[in-house]
Amino acid sequence: MKTFPIGVQPYTVREAMSRDYEGTLRRLASIGYKGIELGLPPEGVTVQEQKELLKSLGLHVVGSHAGFDTLAFDENAIMDYLDEVAGGKHISISLRFADKEDVLRKAGICNEIGARMSKRGYKFLYHNHDWEFVRFDGKYAMDWFLEATDPDFVGMELDTYWAAKADVSPSDYLRTRLQGRCPLLHIKDMEAGEERYFAEIGEGVLDFRDIAAAAEEAGVEWMIVEQDASRRDPFESLSMSYNNLADMGLLQR
Repeated sequence: MKTFPIGVQPYTVREAMSRDYEGTLRRLASIGYKGIELGLPPEGVTVQEQKELLKSLGLHVVGSHAGFDTLAFDENAIMDYLDEVAGGKHISISLRFADKEDVLRKAGICNEIGARMSKRGYKFLYHNHDWEFVRFDGKYAMDWFLEATDPDFVGMELDTYWAAKADVSPSDYLRTRLQGRCPLLHIKDMEAGEERYFAEIGEGVLDFRDIAAAAEEAGVEWMIVEQDASRRDPFESLSMSYNNLADMGLLQR
């Protein structure tokens, strides 16, 4: 089975990041993560200092997130930052949709943004939650969005937990809807039981070997570990996920 480079989304340790930025990055690197989704450093730290720190830790910036439920962001500033930090060429966004017309309107804007990003060598990605799998006129909002956007300009960063939370198989969705369109995959697991709470990779009900097989078929380049909330120390959760991925034989060393 294909192995993947494994990155981390530091939203998992957001409180630690706000208290001790450098120390948190060092702890993430010490777990073994090779990639990270990251944006501008906090006040008092320059991008050059951030770049040097990341290089010393062996952490590669895979991409950045542009924001949540807004299309009013400075796309050039994000691309300038990723150019400076020698980061990956992926910029992700999440939106909310009121109805089918809202999906199609926002999809059109995303096409325009993605086309501009493409001219600079960047790929605009959509990161889902569960609400994109509500049906408008008998079809998922996510499907309307994908059909209304140009694959050359708008891709996906599928989130396994949120798809499963909406009762959509992440493996099936990768295989049937996202071939060649999902360079980054957000991976998180789900506890059994009615609450369906977040779980560490390999500690819940999702079949990550099948997800990895589907990811290989779809052309996923990076798997990114994120856990929105945890019942234990979030660093312990990230360590468990990383070690379980290694035990599954999915970790590219």
